[in-house]
Amino acid sequence: MADPKALLHNYALPPGIWDEMCSTNEIRDHYRKVFQTLQQLSIADLQQKDRMASELFMNQGITFTVYNDNSGIERIFPFDIIPRILTGVEWARIEQGIQQRLKALNLFLKDIYNEQEILKAGIIPAELIASCSHFTREVFGIKVPHDIYVHISGIDLIRGEDGLFYVLEDNLRTPSGVSYMLENREVTKRLFPDLVSHSKVRRVNNYPLMLHQNLLQLAPTQVADPTIVLLTPGIYNSAYYEHTFLARQMGVALVEGRDLLVDNHKVFMKTTHGLEQVHVIYRRIDDEFLDPLLFRPDSALGVPGLLGAYRKGNVAIVNAVGNGVADDKAVYAYVPHMIRYYLNEEPILPNVPTYQMSDPAVRGYVFENINNMVIKRTNQSGGYGMIMGNKVGDEEWEQARKIIEADPRSFIAQPIIKLSTVPCFIDGKFQPRHVDLRPYALCSPSGVQIVPGGLTRVALREGSLVVNSSQGGGSKDTWVID
Repeated sequence: MADPKALLHNYALPPGIWDEMCSTNEIRDHYRKVFQTLQQLSIADLQQKDRMASELFMNQGITFTVYNDNSGIERIFPFDIIPRILTGVEWARIEQGIQQRLKALNLFLKDIYNEQEILKAGIIPAELIASCSHFTREVFGIKVPHDIYVHISGIDLIRGEDGLFYVLEDNLRTPSGVSYMLENREVTKRLFPDLVSHSKVRRVNNYPLMLHQNLLQLAPTQVADPTIVLLTPGIYNSAYYEHTFLARQMGVALVEGRDLLVDNHKVFMKTTHGLEQVHVIYRRIDDEFLDPLLFRPDSALGVPGLLGAYRKGNVAIVNAVGNGVADDKAVYAYVPHMIRYYLNEEPILPNVPTYQMSDPAVRGYVFENINNMVIKRTNQSGGYGMIMGNKVGDEEWEQARKIIEADPRSFIAQPIIKLSTVPCFIDGKFQPRHVDLRPYALCSPSGVQIVPGGLTRVALREGSLVVNSSQGGGSKDTWVID
């Protein structure tokens, strides 16, 4: 049997990286209890737990979809058995920073679809909004319940070499992954039941209840017992498992567009007992597919006339239609300005420095320093359309450069930040891997609630900084402990 204390002997920290478990080869205090537990287990025990985790995920059908892989698109979500741990002090700062950010983003969305004062004040260039493909003129002037546009968000955070957290991007349309956060906790309880209870880990399993309560508050005020549905694109969507999971946990109907119809500016669900009016739609469909009468006429996923019912206030849509203008990667650069403008506060959580490629001088600087840059499309997610300057080949870069120069508004650049690392159990030993963090926040009339922890995504390939599941990443259970 291998000596379990040797687990750390080969834990080689890359130079200049913030490791969340180790500081100069010493275990950080909040990781000690976990590491002491792991030391009491043999390598064979840990490997057995690793296999057990995979079997649990397989039996639960916890999958995601990779669209660009011909070898089979349905995958079991990779899971690492060692939890990622945050202290209560660290979490307090994250919580305050996200609450502040979402207050400003909600005020921005209200403003941009009504008075547009921030544009008149010159804080954000008007042409940036006008050229944003996700600025939805069709919803201009629509009043949403309680002036809340971002009901559900997944704000992606990274930790840099200085140990500080930075906001990498704001997911304000249909953020996914919360089911993995919940299932990760359940699997960890099965693997290490005593450790979870003794470590006083803050709970995450009340998220579906919190979400359901928030959705109930959005129904028209005269409705005593509102009907809520979760609108899914269907079984071929990458997050379909999550759609079914959340609908089941909340006890609401899971519907597709063909299950709904609009009559007299009201939305109805087809049931075996006839038509039933729907008051709140938690949609997991992008804006352009929601209503073929206003957006894409070829969409079979949406509901004809839905936006008319929305404008009349007869149905609430979560998240609000048009939110994409606020998480466009070019607009993201202005969120600190929004916080100062709307709240008269300094940002608690900083942005990653962002270069607007539409500025010729800035573009020239980025091209000269491409080895230290990552270039991203402003309207894509999931790690698609990303160019890592330190890894791109000459020929590929020349092609990419021409595409960027032809349409610079569609790209931004950021310095390559060496994400923090956490220990992962891979090939029978501890190995550091880069991670990010996606906490989930719910906005309601009573404020912003954030589930303590969120989804830690792991770049399982050695040296990789890309954590997206679509690019070979996995996940961990995330603990907040006091």
